Amino acid sequence: MIKVLGTSWALFLGMFMLMVGNGLQGTLLGLRGAAENFSAFQMSFVMSAYFVGFLGGSRFAPEMIRRVGHVRVFAALGSTISAVLILYPVLPEVWAWTLGRVLIGFCFSGVYVTAESWLNNAATNETRGQALSVYMIVQMGGIVAAQAIISQGDVSGFTLFIIPSVLVSLAFAPILLSVVPTPAFDSTKPMHLRELIAASPLASVGMFLLGGVYSAQFGMVAVYGTEIGLTVAQVSILVSVIYISALVSQYPIGWLSDRMDRRVLIVAMGAVGAVGAFLAALLGAGSFVMLMIGAGLVGATSNPLYSLLIAYANDYLEHEDMAAASAGFLFINGVGAIAGPLVIGWGMGLIGPHAFWMLITGLMGAMAVYGLYRMTRRPTATPVEDMVPYTPVSPTSSPVLAEVAQEIYIDAEEQQESEALETERVVTKP
Repeated sequence: MIKVLGTSWALFLGMFMLMVGNGLQGTLLGLRGAAENFSAFQMSFVMSAYFVGFLGGSRFAPEMIRRVGHVRVFAALGSTISAVLILYPVLPEVWAWTLGRVLIGFCFSGVYVTAESWLNNAATNETRGQALSVYMIVQMGGIVAAQAIISQGDVSGFTLFIIPSVLVSLAFAPILLSVVPTPAFDSTKPMHLRELIAASPLASVGMFLLGGVYSAQFGMVAVYGTEIGLTVAQVSILVSVIYISALVSQYPIGWLSDRMDRRVLIVAMGAVGAVGAFLAALLGAGSFVMLMIGAGLVGATSNPLYSLLIAYANDYLEHEDMAAASAGFLFINGVGAIAGPLVIGWGMGLIGPHAFWMLITGLMGAMAVYGLYRMTRRPTATPVEDMVPYTPVSPTSSPVLAEVAQEIYIDAEEQQESEALETERVVTKP
């Protein structure tokens, strides 16, 4: 771990500041939208727009990098993010915010692709898993730190929009001044969706449902908070609880994942997340403590499910198909993320704020029910000794980071096969 920090500290510092900036603008717009009298349905378009841009950036950023290089893409996209953040309070219109979110989503996706390719280039086979873990902690830590900043500021002014703009601008200094080697870049074409669904229907459907849940947490939770009358500080705490619980639960769930039928764990996590969301819907408006408990259960189950679904799918994939599958899952998850805020915003406008948690209840519950159904269609579980090890990956990962995780899976599986062959050779040796 010390070696990873020693070689990539500048990259981690820059990404921390970027995540603070991204975490600020996600929650801040939800709060400022209420001050501007935007409806929940109008805000759903704003929040969904980020994932439209993010999905587009995942597709086109690699081509931009190949044409003009990492450094130019990194600097250009960062400058654009900084400019859009300043323009939000200047143009408080739904259409302007929606276009701004598309642009910011595209730029952040491209920035992640660039930074994560540098991270992959700096890591070795021995340190890649540790680098991925530190990177996840940095991402979650940046989002949580952003909530602390919001709770101390005035959402109706300009200052809270200036802070993320400055942070994003400063984030590029340590990265560009310290990262010397420019890695070679090549992207993997995704598997055809029909092949991916055939290989693992549960992982494919789960990724779509999870996209809706995650996008709701990332943006619409602030809209929900303002609708039920929470203070700015309470909204900040609510968002922080979701991400802190996700970080804390990631590794215990990974430990369980490597020691039991992963389908049972997927079903259990879907059920627990649905119960948490239902508690928040039923009691959250009247009890802030119950709201925190429900939100914590949703965060602790929904975020680690992303890594769990990838690990489960990899149990049924050949080595050469894993990287292509990761790109396909990013697309499926992105489509779900685009649809999630729109459906939730429509529901909140139709039946009230509690529709936020009720729709998350439905999404998590549907994952649990579908998991049970798939267990009847594929009754034989993968033996524990044949499963690929769980590797934590964030739902906001770019195609590069997803492929890094797949490289870790492949290395671990090849090591398992080598150890099994060595054991067999020793046992059969006369």
